[in-house]
Amino acid sequence: MSTVSIGGRLVGPDQPPFIIAELSGNHNQSLERGLAIVDAMAAAGAHAIKLQTYTADTMTLPGVHRIMDPNSLWYGRELHDLYQEAHTPWDWHKVLFDRAKEHGMLAFSSPFDETAVDFLETLNVPAYKIASFENTDWPLLRRVAATGKPVIMSTGASTLAEVAEAVAILQQAGCQELILLKCTSTYPATPENTNLRTIAHLTQLFPNSPIGLSDHTMGVGAAVAAVALGASVVEKHVTLRRADGGVDSAFSLEPEEVALLVTETERAWQALGQIQYGVQRAEQNSRLYKRSLYVAHDIKAGEIFTKDNLRVVRPGDGLPPRYYEQLLGKPARQDLSAGLPLTWDAL
Repeated sequence: MSTVSIGGRLVGPDQPPFIIAELSGNHNQSLERGLAIVDAMAAAGAHAIKLQTYTADTMTLPGVHRIMDPNSLWYGRELHDLYQEAHTPWDWHKVLFDRAKEHGMLAFSSPFDETAVDFLETLNVPAYKIASFENTDWPLLRRVAATGKPVIMSTGASTLAEVAEAVAILQQAGCQELILLKCTSTYPATPENTNLRTIAHLTQLFPNSPIGLSDHTMGVGAAVAAVALGASVVEKHVTLRRADGGVDSAFSLEPEEVALLVTETERAWQALGQIQYGVQRAEQNSRLYKRSLYVAHDIKAGEIFTKDNLRVVRPGDGLPPRYYEQLLGKPARQDLSAGLPLTWDAL
């Protein structure tokens, strides 16, 4: 599987997981809050901050849709009004990107139309993210691919055919480095509908693309499991405090949780290792504590070994326990003291 380079950082199965902190609309229309979130995510160890680049008018038209799903976080909201509240003003982008760069973080965005791509190119972003709902927008895909930048694409609410078509469109239009993210486009997602086994299947279907997870579940458990199944990237919505409110706050991680995410996903990646049997160098000293045969009571020469005077105990200085049944009923060749590890010399 190939490795993708984003702003000089390698992303792939041979690298520690790449953690993307999605700011989305959790700035609550305050630039200072947005900057504080960037600062907090840098301190937590996230590797990248991601914005969303759109306006309400580039997303929809006023009055065309009201969210009427009672299970939605945004039930009753008019779509244009929701996007007006959630969008990140374009003149904030450079300020937020510059703050991230001061911390050594990568910063990029999800464009939602071609004008957003044109704008982001003026900021020289190192990569582009295609959101799940935009992965069938072929004109947008072609415009993003034409930049020559690496692309990260979510696959939520998509058929496999749509994903394959989007990959083909991106590649035909010039995209040479592509990361695909398993995603469940519900907000929040549940563990039951996350279906992480898809990650291994995507790896088989798209062997030249690192696979990751765009995760809308609560907590970090799904993300850690995803890394164990081969995910190289984890994207999570973030905030300062869920209690502060915000369009995506209910399923966003707080800074302490992001720090936990960074630590535990890297531990999961480190633990993958390789197929290993036998005794590792690190285990050599531990072999002392395997069980072996010991004399439990004083035994005279010629006396029979019994379950009473021969025990299988730690440490491993005596004969292996595999000989226990074989020795029962056999005579000792010499006097043996209690607490002596049994060796062939005594038999």
